[in-house]
Amino acid sequence: MRLFLYVRFMRLIILLILINSNSSINYIPNCLNCSNDNEFSVLVLTETADYVHESIDTGIELIKKIGDRNKFNVYHSDDSSVINYNNLENIKTLIFLNTTADILSDEEQLVMEKFIRSGKGYVGIHSASDTEYGWKWYGELVGGYFKSHPDGTTTAKVLKIENGRFSKHLEPVWEIEDEWYNYNYTNDSINVILELDEESYYGGENGDYHPITWYHNYDGGRSFYTGLGHLKEVYSNKMFIKLLEQGILYASFVD
Repeated sequence: MRLFLYVRFMRLIILLILINSNSSINYIPNCLNCSNDNEFSVLVLTETADYVHESIDTGIELIKKIGDRNKFNVYHSDDSSVINYNNLENIKTLIFLNTTADILSDEEQLVMEKFIRSGKGYVGIHSASDTEYGWKWYGELVGGYFKSHPDGTTTAKVLKIENGRFSKHLEPVWEIEDEWYNYNYTNDSINVILELDEESYYGGENGDYHPITWYHNYDGGRSFYTGLGHLKEVYSNKMFIKLLEQGILYASFVD
């Protein structure tokens, strides 16, 4: 009888070890380009609870290339459980790449808030604004929530509003095809880099004030958001690549 109980006890111990081992794997993001020569790290999150963009993998590859060029490590996960204190200890910027809907637990939200308040950064790409509608702090961090978009994709005129580090490589008017969001803007403190010219395409609902890319300081940290990034082709556009590169560097306090 004692031997039987001992065997069952040992099986239980082994099972618990295996469960904990498998859980810990889910909590560790994958590093795409780690090197001792790199100077800082970013974490790209691509978890979705609604629409899944086909451009996600293309976006991950671009961010890796930007990291290689600017000497920073790029970690990636499609599981928000990676947002914990241990993983974020050496991360400078969180990048939400085409995330959708409610993906973070209450605990993960607290971790992220403390992360930004400690002087860290956030970058949101395209449907990062279609994420966490019930979390007011996140909406203000991003600067706006997705409201709607016209059917399909179309070429529109993007107007350069600010001529600085993010956009000095752009002409005053940039024509590019993508899916164009309408927004409910949530933060009056955003610094607008690019706006959409609603007369250049059908389906705009924001009128004369239609920011599509912006940045701002928020709650002790930095935030950069661009509404571009639905189509795979956008991630090979040289103008967009430079824009995103500067957004990541800004959010990472690389001035």
